[in-house]
Amino acid sequence: MAGFHSTLRPTSSSSSLSLSASSSQSFTSRLVLLLTLLSFTLAGFAFILQWRGGLNDPITRWSPDHHEFPGMAFSGSGPSHPSRSDCVDLLGQSRSPAFPYYRDWNFGLGSDLRPKICITTSTSANLEQILPWIFYHKVIGVSNFFLFVEGKAASANVTKVLESIPGVKVIYRTRELEEQQAKSRIWNETWLASFFYKPCNYELFVKQSLNMEMAIVMAREAGMDWIFHLDTDELIHPAGTREYSLRQLLSDIPGNVDMVIFPNYESSVERDDIKEPFSEVSMFKKNYDHLPKEVYFGNYKDATRGNPNYFLTYGNGKSAARIQDHLRPNGAHRWHNYMKSPNEIKLDEAAVLHYTYPKFSDLTSRRDRCGCKPTKEDVKRCFMLEFDRAAFIIASTATEEEMLRWYNERIVWTDKELNLKLMRKGILTRVYAPSVIIQSLRESGVFSTTIASAMKTSVSKESFLKSVESSNSSRVLSSGVISSRKIGNSRETQTNGRKVLEITEFDSHLLAIPPLSPPGLHDFHIDT
Repeated sequence: MAGFHSTLRPTSSSSSLSLSASSSQSFTSRLVLLLTLLSFTLAGFAFILQWRGGLNDPITRWSPDHHEFPGMAFSGSGPSHPSRSDCVDLLGQSRSPAFPYYRDWNFGLGSDLRPKICITTSTSANLEQILPWIFYHKVIGVSNFFLFVEGKAASANVTKVLESIPGVKVIYRTRELEEQQAKSRIWNETWLASFFYKPCNYELFVKQSLNMEMAIVMAREAGMDWIFHLDTDELIHPAGTREYSLRQLLSDIPGNVDMVIFPNYESSVERDDIKEPFSEVSMFKKNYDHLPKEVYFGNYKDATRGNPNYFLTYGNGKSAARIQDHLRPNGAHRWHNYMKSPNEIKLDEAAVLHYTYPKFSDLTSRRDRCGCKPTKEDVKRCFMLEFDRAAFIIASTATEEEMLRWYNERIVWTDKELNLKLMRKGILTRVYAPSVIIQSLRESGVFSTTIASAMKTSVSKESFLKSVESSNSSRVLSSGVISSRKIGNSRETQTNGRKVLEITEFDSHLLAIPPLSPPGLHDFHIDT
């Protein structure tokens, strides 16, 4: 029995092991409890911070209920939230839009938005092109648009939609408008005179300049700070800004700068069946100003691919002007001032994306808008740039099959090895932001809903023309009719048009800047 009891009696070593195991289990359970409590405490703390707005979470920042979006932060103590009565969702998909920070499609643009930016354009494009163009620029910070319309753009269905968009003002090309412009200041000056009384591109260039002059007056009355002139096949690309914001870019411009030049990039389409260039095109050829000189000239022949110039069309960019006294246009690409030489800067990263002949149908549409003869001599009278002349001739003389072959040889970039080579050299580049933004707007139902809602209201042309008269510094002539194709085509108007007003020394030697081709190889040889 003694032996049996001795076996049941715990030894000192087994007792020690038992106490050690019990202590270890207790420590582990306490540690788990502590970590659990800590996790719940941190989670609760984070929830409270987000609920009170004290934590800038990158996920919630772009949520559908967050009204701030790139470049559109409000200057007040917080974002401006519309009242419940104003919260009618025009997009139709406010619960889960594909473009999350595009919640309130008029952006709540108020008087506190600075700088206020406007764009003026002269267009005959259809709604499928104009609508994405407007809303894209609204996203990056443009608040007002002055649209001088004719052709398809002036049709009743198109203008009804355009006039329903907040910040958009439509100006029709009517006899009254042309009579006003025939009395304008720049029509009676010499710096634009070399473009008068010529067809096609020259006529458009004069119209654009006259429209820009009127737009300056409208911009001042609307309280704008900056004005652009763009075509509806061009998009501003505010590269180099933190939030892809044109407002941020112009806010950082020094106060003594009068004009900002945006070098242009030219689209390089990779297919001949493009339908929606803004959504389908992502490859662009960089401007000379954004490339090292040795790279530009070293790859010039590969980049031109047998075309007359490095770019198919112009290469001297577009510009924005600060709204100020004595501002005037200097052709479609630049601005000037009657009283001083503008202080200008050229941007190193931002650009204007020019969608040049992106669709095969662009060949015939340009041909149909111009009545020139398809001869080498006559096209010089109609077009300023060599490629436009060649395109007009081929569109006027070739068969459909021959045109398509020419389009693929001259415009479409089908050689993937060459594309990759020029991409590595930095001559070609990919720009995805515009296509992403526009496609997201389309998927969110912005365009379709805008068109549908516009059918509910309509603004008559007669009532609008009265507002045009009050916006322009000139007044309508009491009599006389001017051809819509050639402003001031009568002998009397030509005589009056040559009467030169008194101008300053800054203006006497400066002629309008036309669309210019980029530097060629001959420019490189001259420099060396």
